[in-house]
Amino acid sequence: MSHGPSATARQRGPRPRGPMGMIDKGNKAKDFKGAMIKLIRYLGKYKTIIIVAIIIAIASTTASILGPKILGKATTALFEGLINQIRGTGEIDFAYISKILLITLGLYVGSAVLAYIQGWIMAKVSADISYRLRRDISQKINKMELKYYDTTTQGEILSRLTNDVDAINQTLSQSITQMITSVVTVIGILVMMLTISWLMTLIALVVVPLSGLVIGFIIKKSQKHFAGQQKGLGLVNSHVEEMFGGHTEMRAFNGEKRSQEKFEKYNDGLYESAWKSQFLSGLMIPLTRFVGNVGYVGVTIAGGWLASKGTISVGDIQAFIQYVRSFTQPISQIANITNVLQQTAAAAERVFEFLGEAEEVAENPNPVKLEEVKGHVEFRNVKFGYHPEKTIIRNFSAVAKPGMKIAIVGPTGAGKTTMVKLLMRFYDVNDGAILLEREDIRDLTRHDLRENFGMVLQDTWLFSGTILENIRYGRLDATDAEVVMAAEAAYVDHFVDTLPGSYNMEINEEVTNISEGQKQLITIARAILKNPKILILDEATSSVDTHTELLIQKAMDKLMENRTSFIIAHRLSTIRNADLILVMRNGDIVEQGTHKELLEKNGFYAEIYNSQFEHLEE
Repeated sequence: MSHGPSATARQRGPRPRGPMGMIDKGNKAKDFKGAMIKLIRYLGKYKTIIIVAIIIAIASTTASILGPKILGKATTALFEGLINQIRGTGEIDFAYISKILLITLGLYVGSAVLAYIQGWIMAKVSADISYRLRRDISQKINKMELKYYDTTTQGEILSRLTNDVDAINQTLSQSITQMITSVVTVIGILVMMLTISWLMTLIALVVVPLSGLVIGFIIKKSQKHFAGQQKGLGLVNSHVEEMFGGHTEMRAFNGEKRSQEKFEKYNDGLYESAWKSQFLSGLMIPLTRFVGNVGYVGVTIAGGWLASKGTISVGDIQAFIQYVRSFTQPISQIANITNVLQQTAAAAERVFEFLGEAEEVAENPNPVKLEEVKGHVEFRNVKFGYHPEKTIIRNFSAVAKPGMKIAIVGPTGAGKTTMVKLLMRFYDVNDGAILLEREDIRDLTRHDLRENFGMVLQDTWLFSGTILENIRYGRLDATDAEVVMAAEAAYVDHFVDTLPGSYNMEINEEVTNISEGQKQLITIARAILKNPKILILDEATSSVDTHTELLIQKAMDKLMENRTSFIIAHRLSTIRNADLILVMRNGDIVEQGTHKELLEKNGFYAEIYNSQFEHLEE
C-alpha cells in the first residue's frame, strides 16, 4: 500500500456458528471446484512441505490407532495371568506386560511428537501463505482501476484482506491435516474393529446413523433459531452503534424513549432466538451420548457372549470399546470440516476474484522525463465516460498557462470532478489527450505526473497521528522546521498552540478532536510543504465559521501564488479573480472567460451566479 498510515479496521465479530460450534452454511462458493483449484495452484511452492506434513500426520494417526490394540494384549496377559494364578497353574508375566506397556507408551509419545512437528510445519506454511495473500492484495489495491473503488465499499475490501484471508489461514493450519487425520482415523479404527470382531463392528456401526439422525433432527429444528439469533444480534449491534454515533441528535430530538423501545424490541427478539437455539443445541450432546451408550451396551453384551464362547479375548473387548469411543468424533470432525471447506472455498473465491480484477493501463515502457515543469496544461478534445456506452465528457478543450487560476464551475453532475480525475490520471481519456508541458500525460509515469500536483479537497483526509506527521505527509523527507514553516504559511499556527501538545498532538482515529476548519488548514499546509507546480483545489469553506473561512481563503490564495491552479468552484463569489472560468454543463464547456466577461454574456454562468446571489440576499 501507499507509504502512509492506514485507517484501522473495526474489530471483527465472531463468524456465525450453528450447533456444535459448526460454522453456518450460507456463504458458499459459486464455483467450489474452481476456487479450490486456484487455491491449490497458489500453494504450488509449498507442495513438497505440505505433502511431508500430511505423511507425518498419517504416521502420527496410525501410531495412535495402533495403541489400543497393542494395549489390549497387556490387558489380556494380565487377565489370563490372574486366572492362572487363581487356578494355581501359572503367574502373571509382568515382563511381557511391561514390554507391551513400553511399546504402547512409545507409540503414544511418537504420535504426539509427530503431531507437534506436523502442526509446527502447517502453522509456518499457513502464516507464510497469509502473509503472501495480504501482500498481494495490498499491492493489487494500488494497481487497480479506480472505478473498482467507485462501486465497492471499503468494508468489502477490508473483509477480503482480513476475514477471507483468516478463513484460508485457519483451514490451512488446522482443517487440511485434521481432515487427513480424521479420514485415516475412521478407516484405521474400522479396520482394527473388523480385525477384532465383525459382529461387534456391525453393532457399533448401527449407532452412527442413529447419531446422525439425532444430529440432523436437532440441526433442522435449531437452524432457524441460530439464523434468527445472528439477525437479532446484527439488529441490536446496528441500533446501538447508530444511537452512539448520533447520540447528540437523538437527545436533541427527545428520541430516548423511541430508541429504548426499539432496542427492547430487538433485544426481545434476540433473547427468544438465543435461548431456543442454545437449548436445542445443548440437547445434542446428551442425546448423542445416550445413543452412544446404547451402542456400548450392545457392544458389551456381544463382547461378553463372544468371550464366554472363547472367540475373543478380554483385551480385545477393552480395545474395541476404546475404538468405539473414538469412532464418532472423527466422523463429526469430517462433517464439520466439509462445512469449513465450503466457507474456505468462498473466501478463496473472493480473494482470487479481487486479485483478478482489472488493473490500471500499463505504464509506457519508455516514459518521458520532463526536465522542467512550469505548469502548462492543455485539454485537447477530451472525451470520456466511466462506461463505454455513456459518455459524460464529450469534447473538452482548454489551455492553462503557467501561473493561471482556472475555475471549473457547473451544476452537480456536470463533470467537474471527473476532469480532476483525468488530470491526475486516475482514469485515462477515451479519446483526445491531456498535455503537461506539451507532452501527453500517458507518456509519463503516474508517479512522475502526480509529483507535480498538490490537492486540497473538500473531503479532508487526515490519519491517526500527530499534526506534524499529517503535514509532513506532503513531503516525507521534510525537516520539522520546514513543516512548521508550511504550517505558518497556512495559518495553522493560529490555532495549533491552543491544542494540548501543539504540533505533537495526536489526531484521533475518527478525527473528531479538531474542527473542520482546522482540518482544512492542515491539508493546505500539507500542499504548501509539497510545493507543487500545479494545484487542484476543491472549495471547502461551506461548513466553517466566517473567521476560519477568511483564514482558509487567505491560505489558499497564498498557496496559489505562482502556481497553475484548477479550482472546483461551488460558490461563484469566491472565484471572481480567476484568470479563466470554464462553465461546464452535461460534460461540455458551454462558456469560458473571466467573471466579468461571463456576466456580460448573460448566459448560463450569469444564471447560476444570479441564483446564488438571490439566495444569499433572501
